[in-house]
Amino acid sequence: MRLVIARCTVDYEGRLTAHLPEAVRLIMVKADGCVAIHADGGAYKPLNWMNAPNRLTFDDEGWTVTSPKGETLRITIHDVVSDSDHDLGIDPGLQKDGVEAHLQELLAASPETLGEGMRLVRREYPTDIGPVDLLCKTAEGETVAVEIKRRGEIDGVEQLTRYLEFLNRDPMLRPVRGVFVAQDIKPQAKVLATSREIDWQVVDYDELRGIEPKEPRLF
Repeated sequence: MRLVIARCTVDYEGRLTAHLPEAVRLIMVKADGCVAIHADGGAYKPLNWMNAPNRLTFDDEGWTVTSPKGETLRITIHDVVSDSDHDLGIDPGLQKDGVEAHLQELLAASPETLGEGMRLVRREYPTDIGPVDLLCKTAEGETVAVEIKRRGEIDGVEQLTRYLEFLNRDPMLRPVRGVFVAQDIKPQAKVLATSREIDWQVVDYDELRGIEPKEPRLF
């Protein structure tokens, strides 16, 4: 990972245009090619970013990041405060909580819950940026990547988006469709998933375990 602290301006052109005026920011370049620009605030979310795969070029005035769709992120460097490289090694991935892990087990045992004729290819299918929860095939032979969360939020959709970018590079798998699964999915996550042509599905934990719903009682 390369970390650069610099006074810079940033301009994005693509689905819309955006401009960040001159200020000192952190520019992060990950090993997979993802580029993100952070301010000293705003928690984890970058001010602007470009997901991999992309092309990063340098000139005397700054950097240009170009996506396969023609989007560009231009970072004009005015002054470099710090520039360092760090080898983080291979990350073991997120350790899931009990409910999330059990959801994965249950859906792996009954993939047809996700669609008629769906069959499991492998649990924890490996990619360069971490394992996909489930890799499945439809009855028609379409490859489906399934990301499972207890609570479905925007972060989970972003994670599945990154997995799909990597999986679709494999000619033996592509085209790969994504399905985002959770017990509860936030409205913003549903909108983001739909905008990226990712299906989403809400599942009932007790129903998957075969527990009958309790009968309503008046007293």
